[in-house]
Amino acid sequence: MRVLIPSALRSYTESMWTEARGATLAAVLDDLDRLYPGIRFRMIDEQNRIRPHIRFFVAGNQARDLAQALDPNDELLIVQALSGG
Repeated sequence: MRVLIPSALRSYTESMWTEARGATLAAVLDDLDRLYPGIRFRMIDEQNRIRPHIRFFVAGNQARDLAQALDPNDELLIVQALSGG
């Protein structure tokens, strides 16, 4: 599956797009973490919940559940809100 990485996380991938595998959103994030150690923690907290500033979009729809099934032909867009002042 093709995955769009937000600019704030590109220090892990060194690329805007990468590839990852998995049948669910959780599995794809685990695969990303296998390829780029530490990236999953920036998106998922210690209680295994999506961090408030992260959004995942699959086929144009927001994925709100880590158990959501994904098709290998889908594109996963990871969006990270910026904060601060």
